[in-house]
Amino acid sequence: IAVLWKLASFFKYLSFSAQSDFAPYFYDNGAGSSNGNMALFSISEDTSIGTHVYTLNGSDPEGEPVTYGMTFDKGSKEYFSVEPKSGNVTLIQTLDREVQDEIIAFVTITDGRNKVVENVRVFITDANDEKPEFLNLPLIVDVPEDKASGSSIYRVQAVDRDLGSGGSVSYYLQSMPSTKFTIDGHSGVLRIRSGESLDYELSRTHFVTVVAKDGGGKYHGKYQVMTSTAIITINVLDTQDSPPVFVGTPYFGFVYEVSVPGSEIFTVFAKDGDQNNPNAMHYSILSGSDGFFSINSSSGCISLTSFPVQLKNELYELKVKVAAEVGPDGFSDYSVTTVTIRVVDLNNHPPTFYGENGQQNRFELTMYEHPPEGEILRGLKITVNDSDQGANAKFRLLLVGPSRVLRVVPQTVLNEAQVTIIVENSSAIDYEKYQFLTFKLLAVEIDTPERFSATADIVINLLDTNDNIPKFSSEFYIARIPENSPGGSNVVSVTATDPDSGLWGAVKYSIYGSGADLFLIHPTSGIIYTQPWASLDAEVKSKYNFYVKAEDTEGKYSLAEVFVTVLDQNDHPPEFNQNFLERTMIIGAPVKIEAVDEDAEEPNNLIEYSIMKADPDNIFDINTSTGEIKLKPYIKSMEIVQNITKQKDCRWSVVVQARDRGSPSFSTTAVVKIDITEANRLKGPMAAFLMQSRDNPMKALGLAISIITVMVLVTVMISTIIYFRNTKSNRITPARRIIRKRPKDQRSWTFRPWFGRSDQSFGKFFTDDETSGNHSSLRAKPPAPSAPVLPPPPPVHSRPSERLRSVPTVSGSMTSKNTDVAQRSGQNKDGSGISSALVSELKMRIEQKINEANQGYYY
Repeated sequence: IAVLWKLASFFKYLSFSAQSDFAPYFYDNGAGSSNGNMALFSISEDTSIGTHVYTLNGSDPEGEPVTYGMTFDKGSKEYFSVEPKSGNVTLIQTLDREVQDEIIAFVTITDGRNKVVENVRVFITDANDEKPEFLNLPLIVDVPEDKASGSSIYRVQAVDRDLGSGGSVSYYLQSMPSTKFTIDGHSGVLRIRSGESLDYELSRTHFVTVVAKDGGGKYHGKYQVMTSTAIITINVLDTQDSPPVFVGTPYFGFVYEVSVPGSEIFTVFAKDGDQNNPNAMHYSILSGSDGFFSINSSSGCISLTSFPVQLKNELYELKVKVAAEVGPDGFSDYSVTTVTIRVVDLNNHPPTFYGENGQQNRFELTMYEHPPEGEILRGLKITVNDSDQGANAKFRLLLVGPSRVLRVVPQTVLNEAQVTIIVENSSAIDYEKYQFLTFKLLAVEIDTPERFSATADIVINLLDTNDNIPKFSSEFYIARIPENSPGGSNVVSVTATDPDSGLWGAVKYSIYGSGADLFLIHPTSGIIYTQPWASLDAEVKSKYNFYVKAEDTEGKYSLAEVFVTVLDQNDHPPEFNQNFLERTMIIGAPVKIEAVDEDAEEPNNLIEYSIMKADPDNIFDINTSTGEIKLKPYIKSMEIVQNITKQKDCRWSVVVQARDRGSPSFSTTAVVKIDITEANRLKGPMAAFLMQSRDNPMKALGLAISIITVMVLVTVMISTIIYFRNTKSNRITPARRIIRKRPKDQRSWTFRPWFGRSDQSFGKFFTDDETSGNHSSLRAKPPAPSAPVLPPPPPVHSRPSERLRSVPTVSGSMTSKNTDVAQRSGQNKDGSGISSALVSELKMRIEQKINEANQGYYY
């Protein structure tokens, strides 16, 4: 029974599994979507092969992984391929809407057990990829010459297989000088331009280039207009409307001394103006022959009817008429021309050139370039001669070649002359432009009908000189090099050329200038590179400029300036002045932190601030550009702050990151402890300063140190001034003036010897008034100096309460000083025994000083 129960459960499970195995399905996202089942999908014909054009997308109800596929009808071209797992559809064949405007494909999706196939149509949209095509080529039109102006003579037709504006065609004629035709841009009708006419005699054929232009459209994402051209051949048909035309006018004939009656002098020729169907010509002499000349009516040959000696004039002008025979009834229009006949001697000798070895027609010379202007080319020895006489021996010399380089002298010759060639333009005789110069020397008769002439070639071979300086391809060069580039890195290549030949054209490069210390230049290639030990740092210096020199072998040189910019690399991270910052924030006011990036240029030194972590979270905002941190707008009082945190001191931590915008980007972080407080209730500048100092205690400490320093300096200065004034007042200085004695009140003097010093030096002496004064008079201003007077004799008795002071050598002034003698008199009990001796010695020294002073001051 248990086995049967298990078998029943197993078959029940299999039945349930079979019932729940559903087939996968495509998402139908409709037209315009780039993923789904490709329903109503369209693709432009200019899509490139290998482009990802669509993504098949579907799902399996059981969540099983699905794969995708695509097939095509047998025998049809496969335009797409599908990646089975991702469903990415890729174009693998070139599309052409004009050949095939839609593709039928079968897309499949399967979960391994069930497979779903859907039939899709992919529509190919048009792109402007076809040019207009002309019909009825070649375009040939026959037009009578008497066709009226403005008449239509042909209609041009062109078609464009594109759709829309790309399939519309308009026409225009390529611009040609003096064209006689115009075309309608829409219909293509070709017309004779208004005011123009056709003339068979002037032009039998016209060629007109017509352009067919489509309306334009996009192709590979760019707007383009496509055109085609065709040539229309317009043949002009002749009509009978033109008189005969003489050919080869003007006409000249000559009668020579050896001529005989019947000699042919000249033959005129005329043709019918209507050349398509010409008629026979009839010639006659109207006037001017005087009976000496006749003309053949059919051939137009003019003959002499008498001997030359019978001719009375040297010049005859015959009026000759020609008419076209239209029919037996008469002639059409006629034309008249003049034939000039001159009676002359026989001219049978042309001009001839001679050199040193006889007749010659080629002369050569080798010389250096740039000879002085006006110099005679003495290497050319040319003579010209004409053996005829009179006017037949007169001819003109011409030099044909590069304009205004050389000139010939003389220009007019009778019989014979020596030819001289002179330099006219020295700069044009340049070896760098021409290695040799070729001229034609012509001698042409002036007044003879035959116009006999002679020609000689003049070839000048040039030798080079060092007449050019090296020239740089540019006056300045701009180079850029990344900082931290290794030593020896190429910076820029400069190029200078010297057109001179040989060693004169060799260029050597050098570099100099205050900014050239870190750079070198290859002397022959002109490549500028950094010193092997050079280290470029844009933060230290980003701009360098110096000069390069190009010099040839003779020291001719030119200069160019080089500007080098060291490109900044992001090699410095932002830095806070401390990794742990403390700030006090007043509610409603921000606090600011700042980091510094030592990179030289943007965006490497632009810093963005962000809050990485805050405790508590979502309380602070930070300005990404300035680094100002402020509370969220809803925090407006300390009550809200205390509701957020359980800390009584309201000190919150924020981890702030400073990241630069370089590539790669660097960042650093700092922890900011923020003490939250309300707005300051105190007023005044000191209160504001103290509140600001809470965020920056070093600022307050610095101010306190500054105030103390100023007070100490003022105290030292005052003490120094008082010291020097007291020192000066205790010095007797000679004065060149008469000292007048004035009576003074006698004062009692008290001498206080001071035996406390080991050297037994005498102390200072004071008046009774000074000893009885207040102790605060130690800094009293001393009296103005005066001539010393003899002090009164000291009293015999001394004060028992005061100890005697030692008496020093005499000073120039008396300074009061209070001393507590009674407190220090215990050290010397027997000082009164030597008091009289000290007084006597002091008195003697004072008198001696007074006498010395009186000898110098009294007159």
